[in-house]
Amino acid sequence: MGMTMTQKILAHAAGLDKVVAGQLIEANLDLVLGNDITSPVAIKEMDKMKVNGVFDKDKIALVPDHFVPNKDIKSAEHCKCVREFARRNEITNYFEVGEMGIEHALLPERGLTVAGDVIIGADSHTCTYGALGAFSTGVGSTDMAAGMATGKAWFKVPSAIKFILTGKPSKWVSGKDVILHIIGMIGVDGALYKSMEFVGDGIANLSMDDRFTIANMAIEAGGKNGIFPVDALAEQYMKEHSTRKYTIYEADEDAVYDETYTIDLSTLRPTVAFPHLPENTHTIDEIHEMDDIVIDQVVIGSCTNGRLDDLRCAAEILKGRKVKKGIRCIVIPATQKIYLQAMEEGLLRTFIEAGAVVSTPTCGPCLGGYMGILAEGERCVSTTNRNFVGRMGHVTSEIYLASPAVAAASAITGKISCPCEL
Repeated sequence: MGMTMTQKILAHAAGLDKVVAGQLIEANLDLVLGNDITSPVAIKEMDKMKVNGVFDKDKIALVPDHFVPNKDIKSAEHCKCVREFARRNEITNYFEVGEMGIEHALLPERGLTVAGDVIIGADSHTCTYGALGAFSTGVGSTDMAAGMATGKAWFKVPSAIKFILTGKPSKWVSGKDVILHIIGMIGVDGALYKSMEFVGDGIANLSMDDRFTIANMAIEAGGKNGIFPVDALAEQYMKEHSTRKYTIYEADEDAVYDETYTIDLSTLRPTVAFPHLPENTHTIDEIHEMDDIVIDQVVIGSCTNGRLDDLRCAAEILKGRKVKKGIRCIVIPATQKIYLQAMEEGLLRTFIEAGAVVSTPTCGPCLGGYMGILAEGERCVSTTNRNFVGRMGHVTSEIYLASPAVAAASAITGKISCPCEL
C-alpha cells in the first residue's frame, strides 16, 4: 500500500520509511508562523515553559497583519509583544509595518515556503502553502509555542481525498470558483482532518494565484491541508522567489484515498457562497433566477484573493466604469510588493477612478477587525474565505463569498452580478 504526497512528506519529516493514516508521529518543522493575534498567546505559553530562546531564529516567521496598522490600544499592545519577542530572540523573519503583508501571501512571495516543507502556523489558512507542494496546516497557539521552542510537532497522519481536475476554466471562472464548487459539493466537514490532494491535467490551466486560493480554503471543507503536485509552473515560482532547496514528492500509484472526485473545470460557472456557511453555494445562473440580492459593500482582498491576478481581474472589470452610488468598494492588495506592482500597472488608479478605496495590506475586514465592518442588516460581497454569523461585523449582517470578478461586477451594479452582465 503506497503513500499520498502528504504522507510521504510527513514520513520524511519524522525520519520514517513509511507512515499510514491515523498514525501518530513527531515531525521536524521547516517553518513556524504566527501573527499579531495568535503570537502573543504563544509567547506567553513559551514564558510558562521557561525555555531559553527559540529552536532556530531563521525558521520562525512573525507577521503582524490582522489589526495593522494598529487600530486601537489592545492591538498596539499585541504588536508590541510580538515586536519585543522578535527583537529578544533575533527572529530573522519578523515583518514590521512597511514591509509586511497578509501572511499567507507574504511568505511564498519572500521565498520562505517551498515544496517538501512541513509548516505549521497559528492561523487556520496556513494550508495555503500546499499550492507549492508543501505540507502546511494551521495549529493552536500552544502548538505554535511548542514548535518555536523545539522545532517539532505531533501529527496524526491524515487520510486523503483525491480531486482530479480536468479541462480549462472559462472566462471569469477562477480558483475561487473551483474551491467554492468543491466545498458546496462535499460540505464544510467533507474533508474533516483529511488531506485534499489535487491532481489532473486541468491543473496546468490554473495560475499559481489560483492554486494558492484553492489550497487556502481547504480548511473551509474541514481539510487538514490542501496540496498540489509540483509542476513546471510551481518550480518556476519557487526559483523566482526563493533560494532554498526544495524536494518534490509524488503520490505512489497505489496510494489509498478515501474518496475520489473528478471535476471538469470547463463546466464550472462563477459561484457564490451565501450566508452563513461556505458550503451554501449557488452558481451565477441560479442567482439569476432569484430576486436581486442588493448589497451595501464589496471587499476585494484577503489571504484568499488579494494577489496580483485578483487585482488585475477586478481592474479589468472596473476600468472605465463606476462603483454604484451608495456602494462601498474596498480593495486591499495582499502585500507591499503587490501594492507596488498594482500601482505601476495603473490598477490603483483604475480602482480610485472607479470610486473604490485602496487600503494598505491588512486582514482588516475579513475577520471583523476593521477597515470595513458591517452594520446591522448590511450585505457584503467579499473575496474573503468565511461568511459565518457576525464574521464581518453585526450578527444580522450577511457575507456573500465570491471571486474578484463577481465582486467587481457587483460593485458596479449594486447587486450580486456576473461580469458577463455588464
